Amino acid sequence: MTAVQVNRKGAGRIAAGHPWIFKTDILHTGGAGRGDVVRVTDQAGRTLGTGHYSSASQIALRMLSARVENVDRAFFRERIAAAARHRQRMVQDATAYRLVFAEADLLPALIIDCYGQYLVVQALDQGMDRALPEIVAALLDVFEPAGILARNDAGVRSLEELPREVRVLHGEIPKTVAIQMNGLTMFADLTHGQKTGVFLDQRENYVAAAQYAGGRALDCFTSTGGFALHMAARCESVEAIDSSETALRTARRNADENGIGNVDFREADSFAVLAGHASARRMFDTVVLDPPAFAKTRGQMEGALRGYREINQRALRILKPGGMLITCSCSQHLGEADFLELLAEAALDARRTVRVIERRMQSRDHPVLLTVPETMYLKCLIVECW
Repeated sequence: MTAVQVNRKGAGRIAAGHPWIFKTDILHTGGAGRGDVVRVTDQAGRTLGTGHYSSASQIALRMLSARVENVDRAFFRERIAAAARHRQRMVQDATAYRLVFAEADLLPALIIDCYGQYLVVQALDQGMDRALPEIVAALLDVFEPAGILARNDAGVRSLEELPREVRVLHGEIPKTVAIQMNGLTMFADLTHGQKTGVFLDQRENYVAAAQYAGGRALDCFTSTGGFALHMAARCESVEAIDSSETALRTARRNADENGIGNVDFREADSFAVLAGHASARRMFDTVVLDPPAFAKTRGQMEGALRGYREINQRALRILKPGGMLITCSCSQHLGEADFLELLAEAALDARRTVRVIERRMQSRDHPVLLTVPETMYLKCLIVECW
């Protein structure tokens, strides 16, 4: 096994429990190649563990183990089985969930989502991409999937000099898959849908939002209708907005499948809809904001903060006294403290008073590894406005 030597800073990151070592902290690569499994050592030559080496990314090493060990079919089988046991304890009333959440399941750069009989894999670095045959073999050892799909179309793969592609790794993948989520039947397009099919990380927040929803509701960035459909039973009506007609077709199909008739799905720009309602003085009892990530890099944070502040201000202006705002951010670089601060600023600008009822994050099948802050990315605030 090739040895890669890191400097004091890199060794310190490993000691602090973070699996990423940056290219600037590599002293010697030892001739390691794309996606190699390597032994990681400090400046004195002491072994720090085993990792995947990337020849392209700024993240040159991702640690897999604190000891030297083979990263083979048995290795992946053990890690995946452990992740599955965790989901058996944590996931309720759902046939679709995240089975492996990368660093949080000690498998950096590997995502595996379960949709009933089907599994969707994302290999996001050179090491995991090279290990796909062993990963698929391990999945077949642990489960009996009807199909395994590689959704390797994420933009981050370009940073690893990997192709962006979607391909079947095992069995067959149907055009859509019916899943159960919180008592509802929903449809997932595993090949073309958002992320790996649907937004699994909001599953528990859908239930929480429904507990507070009522009256006339507005769901912005509805996608395939997750929040809207869960709130429908508690609301007189729900106006659900998204800019993607493809997503809205699935949302309408989801509504029909569940006999939900009080949701009006509409293709439009959510920013414009909020402004239009404010100008017309149309008021709502419940508003949901679940936009895409406004900041995918730290360099985009300034613009993202303006965007989040503006959209929350517009939402607060159209809430009735006592109304509920469910506002979310999936921007990893926007921390919860900053999110709360910008919401407070938006409330002051809108001349509204808000109090926080719940501070939430992603569902429990997306666990947070305490020493890896990047694993906590989704913020969901439920606030009352008057």
